[in-house]
Order: sequence, then C-alpha cells, then structure tokens
Amino acid sequence: MSNNNTKKSIEPNIAELANGWLKSYNLEYKLEQESLNSEIDKALENYYSKNGGVGGNRPDTKLLLKDKNSNYYPILIEYKGYKDKLLKLNDKGEIDNRTLKNESNFKNINSYAVNGAVHYANAILHHTSYTDIIAIGMTGFKNEKDEIEHQIGVYYVSKSNFGIGQNVGEYSDFSFLKSQNFDKFIDKIKTLQLSQEEIDKLKEQREKEIDTSLIKLNNDIYQNEKGLGENDRVYLVAAAIIATLGIAGKVSPLEKDDLKSSNESGNTDGDIIIRKIESFLFEKKLQQNKKDLIIRTLKNTLTTENINKVENGESQLKRVFIKIVDDLGIYYKIGLTTDFTGKLFNEMYGWLGFSQDKLNDVVLTPSYVANLLVKLARVNKDSYVWDFATGSAGLLVAAMNEMLIDAKNNINSPEELLQKEIKIKSEQLLGLELLSSVYMLAILNMILMGDGSSNILNKDSLIDFDGNYGFGKTEDKFPADAFVLNPPYSANGNGMNFVEKALGMMSRGYGSIIIQNSAGSGKAKEYNIKILAKHTLVASIKMPMDLFIGKSSVQTNIYVFKVNEKHDKDDVVKFIDFSNDGYTRTNRKKASNNLKDTNKAKERYEELVNLVRFGKRKLNIFTDKEYYEGTIDPKNGADWNQTAPIDTKPTLKDFKKTVSDYLAWEVSNILKKQDKEDESLGK
Repeated sequence: MSNNNTKKSIEPNIAELANGWLKSYNLEYKLEQESLNSEIDKALENYYSKNGGVGGNRPDTKLLLKDKNSNYYPILIEYKGYKDKLLKLNDKGEIDNRTLKNESNFKNINSYAVNGAVHYANAILHHTSYTDIIAIGMTGFKNEKDEIEHQIGVYYVSKSNFGIGQNVGEYSDFSFLKSQNFDKFIDKIKTLQLSQEEIDKLKEQREKEIDTSLIKLNNDIYQNEKGLGENDRVYLVAAAIIATLGIAGKVSPLEKDDLKSSNESGNTDGDIIIRKIESFLFEKKLQQNKKDLIIRTLKNTLTTENINKVENGESQLKRVFIKIVDDLGIYYKIGLTTDFTGKLFNEMYGWLGFSQDKLNDVVLTPSYVANLLVKLARVNKDSYVWDFATGSAGLLVAAMNEMLIDAKNNINSPEELLQKEIKIKSEQLLGLELLSSVYMLAILNMILMGDGSSNILNKDSLIDFDGNYGFGKTEDKFPADAFVLNPPYSANGNGMNFVEKALGMMSRGYGSIIIQNSAGSGKAKEYNIKILAKHTLVASIKMPMDLFIGKSSVQTNIYVFKVNEKHDKDDVVKFIDFSNDGYTRTNRKKASNNLKDTNKAKERYEELVNLVRFGKRKLNIFTDKEYYEGTIDPKNGADWNQTAPIDTKPTLKDFKKTVSDYLAWEVSNILKKQDKEDESLGK
C-alpha cells in the first residue's frame, strides 16, 4: 500500500484511454452521472453504496448491448489507477467481496476495479429483470518511460453462477464489445459451464449469507414493526416474494415505487400487492381452490387497517416490503431456490412460535438430512416421490433436486431434458400438509421452485387422502415408488401411523423416514408389527443426538424400508450407529455458521448410503463397532434399535493383563506392609 501513497493514481488517464476505445467502436456508453435506463439507474441508486450506506452506486462507465437474439446485456465498467488494483480473489479463486461474517467487504469493493464492477452487477441482478451482466475492471500505471501499462479483468455475473461471477478470459482492450465481435463474445460466455461440485460450493457460500440476512430481517421486523403476529410475518414474506418474482413477458415484478401508500379505497398498498399476486397465480395456472386459499390467507394480513395506515407518507406494509426485498431479493432472483427456501422456512418456523405450544414437533429437516433420506429412498429421475407430512416441502424439494441432477446426467437431448424436467416438477412429486400456515410455506416453496406447486395438498393424509393426484390427473392414482417422511412425533406411534398408511398405498420401491427412536423400541409396537407383515426393514440408523439443535433434543433414528416384501425373521437388518456424522453443531444466535464439517462429514454421509445399499464391503471410515448386521423378530415391533454386541469373552491378552495387574497389586501391598513393619521397628 505504501507506494500508493507516494504514487499518484492515473485513473483519469485509464478512463480516457478506455472510453476512447468505446468511442472509436461507435458504442453508446454512459458516464458515471448519466442515465442508462430507469430500471438500471434505480437499481444502482437503490443498492447499498460501495461504502455501506444507501444510494450513490455509480460505475464509471456503463452500456447496454444487444446480441443477435435481441437479448440485452448491461455492461458495467470500473476504473482504477494503480498497478496492483485490478482484482482481489479469495483462497477459492473467487472475487473476494464477502467478509468472514458474510457481509459485503467494502474495503475490496472500493479498492479493486473488478470487485467494484461485480458488486454493481449484483445490484442489477438484485433489483432488475436482467439475469446476465458483464462486469469489467481496468487499472494501470505509468512505467519508467512514462507510458501507460494497463490490465483488464472481464467477469460474467449471472443467475447461473449465483452472482459470484466467472472469469471470461484474457483481453488487452475492449474490442470484444464491438458490434461485429459481440455475438462471438456472448457465445463464449454461454459456454462457461460450472461443474456440479462448483455449483454446490457456490450454493453453500450463498447459503451462509442467507443466514445472516434472515437473522437481520427477523430481528429488524421483530424489534421495529409492532402489531405483527407470527403468522402475519410469515405471510408478509410470502406475499412480498410472490409479488416480486414476476413471470417473464407476462407479469412484471412489483417495484417498491409501485406502492403509493394511499388511503384510497381499493388502492392501498395491500390492495396493490394482492392484485399482483392474483396476476401471478393466474399465469401459474393454479387450480381455483388453491388460488382462493392463498389469496384468502394473504388478504387477512395484507388488507388490515393498521398495516396500511399511512404515517409520514409511508405505510407499515410498504416499509416491511422494502426490508424483505432489500434483504432477500438477491437470493430468489438468482435462482438459489432450494437452499434459499430451506433456510427461509427454518427461520420462519422460529417466527411461527411452534416451540412455545403443543405443536413443538413441527421441526424442519436440515437440508443435508433431507438429501440423505432421498438417497436412502433410492430416488432417481424416474421416481414418483411422496411425503405424507410435508411441512414446508423441504424433503420434496431435495427429492426434486436429486431427480433433476439425475436427469441432467443421463439425458443428452436438450429438448428431451426440458420435457423431463417439466414432468418431474408437475407429475412426479406429491405432498400433504394439514396445518394451513405451514401449507402456505410449502406452496411458496414449490412456486419458487418453478413448478406451480401442482400436487401439494392441504389435506389430512390419514383421513382425507385417497392416493390420487391432486391436480391434473385427479382420477389417476399417484404411482408412488419412493416415500420420504419426517412425521409429527406427537402423532400415534410417534408418527409410524403415517408410515403404515403410505407404504400400504405403494406397490413397490423404498421408503426412508426420520423419527423419534422410541418408535422402534416400543412406542409404535402395533404399527411396526403391521408394517413388517407387508414390508421389509432394510436398515436402522441411529442419528446424532444434537441433529435438531435449538429446535428439539430428541434422539432420532432413520428407518429404511423395502416396499411390498414381507419381513422374514431371517432377513438381515443393517444397524448403523451414525452418532458421529462428522458435523459439529453449535446453537449460537450470532454464529455465522452453526454447522461445521469437522471430521469428513460429506464422506461419512456417502459411506452411510453405500452401507445401506451394498453392505459391509463398503466399510471404510466406520468400523464393526458402528456397523452391525442382525435380525429382528417381525412379531416383536420393539427391537429395531440394536447396536453391535460387545464381545465379553476374555482373550489371553486380557488374562495376562489381569494377572500382571494382580501381581503388581500384591507386590505393592507387600511393600506397604514391609514399610509399616520397618517403621514400627524403628520406633
């Protein structure tokens, strides 16, 4: 840094050089203070400034270019004037724009050209309908001959890379933006593929940020917005998200400025949001009864007098809407749907205050456990998956993800893949949820996933459900061959009643459930005996005690079943002690991450799936102490939680140790006795 104090920035020279190129290419560019278009201007103005305050986000130069398919690309350019100020990467090789606390790293955003441009690009992603942005940084210095030497960094920031950005390539000038070269450049960025591993890493990174944003939002609304009940808060978030999603070419996203905070009847902020949601749901082609339920539920909160009352020119509803869009908008705009909704609903369950009342068994399954259940149920692209107590649909979302990944890996035709993706979302998933406030979250979750929540049903799966589709093919049975469940533990048999019902409606496949482990040791005896008369218990897995830390401290087990094959007394059951799953959990309110992989967690989860599927030969990290193959009595129903027997037969080694311990004890006694005799003689 010291040389920066002595050397003067040559930023004006760099700007002059680069803008000169743009002029020579006959490109219409705008400088810092100039307007590009109102949508982009507003987004940059709205975004947090580079110094962490609000307003004043202005890239040095900006353009809006069109490719051969008439798609527009915002180009944002940031200049610096020092040798080493092009870009700052983190240890993963990504643009280093986040602190360890997952907040914007304004030091880097301010100091480095590419970091600043990528920051602006995220403003566009967050607050406009543009999903693909080019962020360019350029810096330079004067050498001994007083000549300018410059460096350029070109990054593609898009929904597809979650706004993190990808390096496009090496460039010595801006001629790739020339009209005759631009299509070729766009073709190049379209080939920038991320591997599944990279996608997973980026998602994980964004997921940590979501935690920070959600806690901030929750505290803000809780502390500063009076008179909002728990359900109101959940419905406000759901309404804000649906209203700002938009549908390309059909429903424009609701903007903050669209809310006028008017007292006029039929034109309050609540009325405006409801109309936008109605348009959205209409275009989503939701069935009428589901649409009516959503509108009715949200109306109860959105049209109340208090929330629409105008004070200082703004209603409480508008204020809360702005907070939600500012804190969360980026995450659902960049399509981070699965992880985003999982986190969102986990946080919202906290708001719903279930923990204070009789419904304290409404506990969201952590996403990595949801993924495990899906793999244990052997879900693939052709599976038909259902969940009889779907909560916020987290298990179905995990199943859908697994199915989409499998489809992508196995279908080479883009058209065929698209049709398969539509089928997976609309026909191969079904969930039932009785509690209407939770059901609303499930619908929102599936809407965010882009499927219109086709077969999420607000029904009692034990009483009202006949096994048919809820939408579309309502006369047809849902051909379920994979069952996933985290039941309400207060239900009969800890929730094994759901398992008996679901497996009884299936003709083939597998089921995996996570449940209070007392279900396997006596609490659900009658259900278990009935289940084993028709289905096989494949595995019983003891999960970590602190799995649901902060929500519930019950000991849980996962049970895996093979459907429609009666359990024989000689059938081998795999008993696995998974208490050490490799994760360390904390329950600190301010922790940036309460889940840390401290001992090969990912590998342990993978090995667990392989052990259940293929047996003992897959033992690697685990040992015979944690993995045991045994049998159960199908007529018992309370012997499902076994552990590897401890061998109590002494070995020769044990015998030698015992003899040597005894002799050492004898010798020490003799010596003590001798000492006492010596002492008494001495007297």
